[in-house]
Amino acid sequence: MRAEAEREEEVNVARRQWSIAGQLFALQAVVVTLLVLAGAAGAVWLARSDSRQAAKEEVLAVAHTVARSPDVRAALTSADPAATLQPYAESIRVATGTDFVVVMAPDRTRYSHRNPSLIGQPFIGDIGPALAGRPFTTTNVGTLGESVRAVVPVYDDDRRIIGLVSAGITTRAINRKLLAQLPVLLGAAAPALALAATGSWLLSRRLRRQTHGLGPAQMSRMYEYYDAVLHSVREGLVVLTTDRRVALVNDEGRRLLGLDEDASVTDRPVAGIDLPPAVAELLASGRDAHDEPVLAGDRVLVANQRTTRFEGAPLGTVLTLRDQTELRNLASELDSVRALTEALQAQTHESANRLHTVLTLVELGRADEAVQLATRDLALAQQLTDRVVGAVTEPALAALLLGKSARAGERGVDLVIEPDCRLDDSPLPAADLLTVVGNLVDNALEAVAGTDPPRRVRVFVGTVDDDIVIRVGDNGPGLDPDRVADAFRRGWSTKSAGRGLGLALVGQVIRRHGGRCDVAAADGGGTVFTVRLPIPEGRS
Repeated sequence: MRAEAEREEEVNVARRQWSIAGQLFALQAVVVTLLVLAGAAGAVWLARSDSRQAAKEEVLAVAHTVARSPDVRAALTSADPAATLQPYAESIRVATGTDFVVVMAPDRTRYSHRNPSLIGQPFIGDIGPALAGRPFTTTNVGTLGESVRAVVPVYDDDRRIIGLVSAGITTRAINRKLLAQLPVLLGAAAPALALAATGSWLLSRRLRRQTHGLGPAQMSRMYEYYDAVLHSVREGLVVLTTDRRVALVNDEGRRLLGLDEDASVTDRPVAGIDLPPAVAELLASGRDAHDEPVLAGDRVLVANQRTTRFEGAPLGTVLTLRDQTELRNLASELDSVRALTEALQAQTHESANRLHTVLTLVELGRADEAVQLATRDLALAQQLTDRVVGAVTEPALAALLLGKSARAGERGVDLVIEPDCRLDDSPLPAADLLTVVGNLVDNALEAVAGTDPPRRVRVFVGTVDDDIVIRVGDNGPGLDPDRVADAFRRGWSTKSAGRGLGLALVGQVIRRHGGRCDVAAADGGGTVFTVRLPIPEGRS
């Protein structure tokens, strides 16, 4: 109950936390809204500026038109200018849509105004540049409020200033025109905001699917665990994409495959990476493998490969590698000890039978025949033991040869240790010698199995010309010369399926020590394997 409560609490905490997609959507929504609002504000400001500029140009054009009118010039020089100018100015104001058109004397006295009661009163505002002969526009506060106005001088035929014309549009009128444009501006901003919000939502939805709704803390924790596991796991890991490109190789995988730690292999095709042939073939095939032994340089690896899927869709291939080199060596030594034990058990059983026979002969009064039987078998066994132990001082190798001799005897095979066999204090690792000798003898025993007697296997181990030479021959059916290269490839075998690792291990030892192996036909039929392993300098 407590565990279920804790899991439920974790789920509730995860729900309360915003996912990466949710945070991104919120951030994008805020940013897009601010950008659209800023754009709309900028558009409004530009529209306001354009409206004021258009108003200035409009009132300046109206003032110029009125100032150049002959009727205006004639009225300014008449006895009652207001009588003529007031109706004329009002007609111009109404026709142009401006808020006021004022014709005045150089001393500011108004001759026209929208409010007739203000005719004859002084004009409010700056007229200095116009009196100097320069038309201008300005923004001032007058009787109608703040307005954008233009002031233009009126000349007579002698180019003397006889009056001024001011046309203006109030700021309220300009703002009313601007407010009339706001629906258009907002109508343009609203679709942009909706389009941006929709795009942000679609993007966040896709991101949510890709991140599985995880939040930043969960993603960070997952990455930390992921990175820690990949670097600490004791199995090599190689991950491929569906197009056979390397997505990941962890530290142990680099070590087992002999890849440089600084070399980048990510996103490279498998065919373009220097991998051991057996591993490269397995990765390129993409087939499933379960506890399959592969050779990688001087290592024996156990490979497991399978296709990974998520929600039914293939994501790629995962290959795991375990180093079993030392385990294989120990297993080889254990096989030798087990073979020797079985041979000793068989010999014990056989010796018991012979002892009963000897005792029976003695009881029958045939003592001489009993002595001959006992001494003959004892001499043969002692002769084999003396020859092996005297020739090979390496205990494990001597035990291996004795065990193989006993096994050969059980199979009806004559295992012959050649007379000139001699090896004292081997400078090479005993495990490597056991691998080569044991596998070559096993292959020879298999080769002669099922053939007609006599079945014979000959073994030589000794030092020749600064090389350790291991020669194993048999009188079996022989090996096809065209298949010699295949014999040292993992998986090739003339025996049942699932075999074919022995000679591959022999080839591995040969490559590790820079040696060579010669395969030749034996006299009278069969095959002779001759392995030469150079003795390291200073050890000969």
